[in-house]
Amino acid sequence: MGAEIDGIDLAKPVDDTTFAGLRDALHRHHVLIIRGQRLEADKFLAFASRFGRPEPHVLDQYHHPVWPEILMLSNVRRDDQPIGLADGGTYWHSDYSYLEVPARATLLYSITVPKSGGDTLFADQARAYADLDDATKARIDDLRALHLYGNRDDLDPVSRLQAHPLAADQQARNAIRVITHPLVRRHPVTGRKALYAVSGTSIGIEGMDDAEALDLLRELAAFSTQPRYQFRVKYGIGDVVVWDNASVLHSATLTDPGDARTLLRITTKEAARP
Repeated sequence: MGAEIDGIDLAKPVDDTTFAGLRDALHRHHVLIIRGQRLEADKFLAFASRFGRPEPHVLDQYHHPVWPEILMLSNVRRDDQPIGLADGGTYWHSDYSYLEVPARATLLYSITVPKSGGDTLFADQARAYADLDDATKARIDDLRALHLYGNRDDLDPVSRLQAHPLAADQQARNAIRVITHPLVRRHPVTGRKALYAVSGTSIGIEGMDDAEALDLLRELAAFSTQPRYQFRVKYGIGDVVVWDNASVLHSATLTDPGDARTLLRITTKEAARP
């Protein structure tokens, strides 16, 4: 899992043949790193849009001031106000798994890098599924998990590890409610099976007792995030990272609030519900 791509300047238009190679590499390796780019926000958005329709994040107070499709991730404050979402997603999850149509690709563009921390961890859910024993596969293949915005394993309202709370109008505008997704999803392009969002927004399983469902979800999450399935990305200034939400879980790592970190984030949606 994970591949670095050299020799591409994303500030210039990417031709169809080159982009097809990038897309194929993403399907093979799940995470791509393209280092040392120099991008304006509109160029970053244009590149991200090649992977699918950008979907503005539900936390609209942290949207880019010009391009609402871009989420500002930052621990920087100006005039005592945050310029972005700080410490978002510091737990294993898959983007937009709480929405009816899940995320396809997520892209980050690193602008300010802290002296330490701020890495992103990824866990290969396709490989983890392949390594399950046949009895477990047979048990889970046809199950559907219940999903709701938030981090099911941290309900403390003051915890930094909780998903950022939504205001009532944000919940209504984005139709936030309990929805379902397959516990094991086939990749929309490759058809390869992978565990899907077994950590993060999954709060239960259809037709299963709550306690039994949570035990199963936590068992699968513990199995699929073992170090042998993990890949860590350390950022430099100008790095672009792309990942495939159908194939991985990811988790941010905490940084010192006094050590500046700023990234731009775009998440694209799949064309239709799987």
